Amino acid sequence: MSDGDHFNRRNEAPAASVPAWLVSILLIAVAGVMLQNAGYLPGLGGRVAKESRPITPRGDLSNDEKSTIQLFRETSPSVVHITTLTQGRDPLSFRALDVPDGTGTGFVYDDAGHIVTNFHVIQKARSARIMLADNSTWEAKLVGYDRDKDLAVLKIKAPPARLKKVAIGESAGLQVGQKVFAIGSPFGLDQTLTTGVISGLGREIESVGGGMITGVIQTDAAINPGNSGGPLLDSAGRLIGVNTMIVSPSGAFSGVGFAVPVDTVNQSVPELIRLGVIERGTLGVQLLEDGMARRLGVRGGALVNRVFEKSGAEAAGILSTYRDIDGTIHLGDILVEVAGRGVTGSSDIPRALDGKKAGEEITVVVVRRNQKVPLKVRLQAAPR
Repeated sequence: MSDGDHFNRRNEAPAASVPAWLVSILLIAVAGVMLQNAGYLPGLGGRVAKESRPITPRGDLSNDEKSTIQLFRETSPSVVHITTLTQGRDPLSFRALDVPDGTGTGFVYDDAGHIVTNFHVIQKARSARIMLADNSTWEAKLVGYDRDKDLAVLKIKAPPARLKKVAIGESAGLQVGQKVFAIGSPFGLDQTLTTGVISGLGREIESVGGGMITGVIQTDAAINPGNSGGPLLDSAGRLIGVNTMIVSPSGAFSGVGFAVPVDTVNQSVPELIRLGVIERGTLGVQLLEDGMARRLGVRGGALVNRVFEKSGAEAAGILSTYRDIDGTIHLGDILVEVAGRGVTGSSDIPRALDGKKAGEEITVVVVRRNQKVPLKVRLQAAPR
């Protein structure tokens, strides 16, 4: 029998059937008996509707629950919701106007109205609005940003009475297993609290600006889109990090989140408020990509491709790689140690210079004609 024959036979009327009116009467009778036995229909042998069961008293909240509730009540007024805006057009008049483009989280840094968040939250924005915990909304002005550390500072003209600055902690003495709390606005929702522990310390991640963020805190406290820029707090309600990134193929939280340590925040934010930029020191060299350097026979270190004019590297006599008129490539200096840190590749240079300021003098060891040569280099400000 074909599938078609089977489908047709299933739809044929049966040779004999029970009358429809009889089936209806039987179903009504069965339903009535069931409802009566369940106590919903009065009648002979039936029961009246049951009352709700009494509520069992739960007793007092645990001390841990009380502490968490108190922490949220005290710290949530310091957390703000950020709406970034981009330029769009009114569909009727075609006039340019600002339209919402994304959301994020931040926190009140001081009484002057400075708000700290992630750089990537405001990276593509034309402007931004800040909503405080009291639901008041304020236009924000960009004060400065640090691409390499994924930090940005905004400012609003809210009166000090409306601002509750976050308590500042320290990240140097943190321990794996320590309880932490994250407050933010995931997926554009109102303030949400998640809890977890510090699951790792001393991590290194690459920022949106290409720099290395060192000393990063890893946590299993749930961090979802919209939490970026929000505070990571210890059990005393102090800021210990700024939630910045998750590891997830789908974009949802997978148990691995990262936060910029508060010690880094304390280094960058005051300078951003004062200058609008970070005067981070650089050597003044361009390095050759590691793969190409290895093809040229460099087995370790970072090969200098170019030395910039009027840089600290030029003043120190660091040599660049060049090609002569007959096409022969002459290798420049190979950096093998910078500021006391060994260099195995070009990615080690940002780590070695982390925390170093423009104008600071450091020792650089280079390999030149198979000889190690120590040089003193005065760092210069990174180009803006």
